[in-house]
Parts: sequence; structure tokens; C-alpha cells
Amino acid sequence: MAPRPRSGPEPVVPPEKLRPAAALLLVYPHEGEWHLPLTVRGSGLRHHTGQVSLPGGRIDPGESVEAAALREAHEEVGVVPADVDILGRLTPLPIFVSDYLLHPVVGCAAARPDFNLAPHEVERLIELPLSRLQRPGVVLWEERRRARPPHDMMDVPYFDLHGVQVWGATAMVLAELLDLLDLIS
Repeated sequence: MAPRPRSGPEPVVPPEKLRPAAALLLVYPHEGEWHLPLTVRGSGLRHHTGQVSLPGGRIDPGESVEAAALREAHEEVGVVPADVDILGRLTPLPIFVSDYLLHPVVGCAAARPDFNLAPHEVERLIELPLSRLQRPGVVLWEERRRARPPHDMMDVPYFDLHGVQVWGATAMVLAELLDLLDLIS
């Protein structure tokens, strides 16, 4: 789910200098199938406004990746950390456009959380059935201009979820989760 061409100018910040962040991929049962909450980022945020993302954010000093993912999910969408069983981590992903290194954490809840959105951070919640990501034709492509110089064009894959585009880091993390689920099914 990475843009093509992937190669481009050297990143402004080397990977070892990226700021650590964590996101929670929370799977939970709802209406007879497994779901995952995604957020539409609030228009008042500094980075990635209006984009679809996973609940997550910066890791505070001394905080573990898992603790940060749970804290951010609680702050953004009201997930109660004690209701989540941590299953593990996915591959860390550099996000050079905002200078973060994202650490995705997979968790499971026994029941659908009672979501409570932080209005400044989250414009909307999308409860995504995981099966929708596995349907034929769900991945589409479009041409976009790079956010950083030299601002050349690239082909960007995205999950088309009935008019909602999930692309970038979120799409890459979801694709890795889907690959892992295919391995165990």
C-alpha cells in the first residue's frame, strides 16, 4: 500500500531521529463480525487533518508503546484500557511527512467499546468490518502530488470504503494486519 515510486529525495529527518508514536488497531465483535475503529482526524490538528487514521499519537517519555497506544485510544475515542487485551505489535513505520516513527499495536476487546469521541481530535468515527478490507476491488489508485519537495507526482493506493479513502500509513498498517490474518486463517 506504499505509493509508487517509493523512492524519492532523502528524508529531512533520518529514521533514528523520528519522534516515536503509537497507534491501536483494536479488533472487537460487532453485529456478528470483527470490526476496527478508524477516526477522521479533526480539522484543528497540526498534521494529517481530515485524513482517516487509527487512534494514536506521540509516545511520552518513559511510556511504553503499548501504554501510549492505549492512552491515545482512550483520549481520542474513549476506549477503556482495562477492556483491551494486547496481542502484539506490527512493524514500525516511518512517516517522514510528519517526522514520526509509528508503532502499531494490535489489541482485542471482548465487546464493542462505548465510544466517546474527543471533538478537537476526532471529527468522525468509522467502525470498519475487517471483512470489507478483503473484498475484491477495495484497493484503488490515484495520482497525488508529494507533500515534500520536489512535489513530483506519485501513484497512491488506497482502500475505497464507500467513498472514504484510507491511504498512507493507515493503509500500510491495515495491509500488514490483513497479511497476518491471512497467515493464521
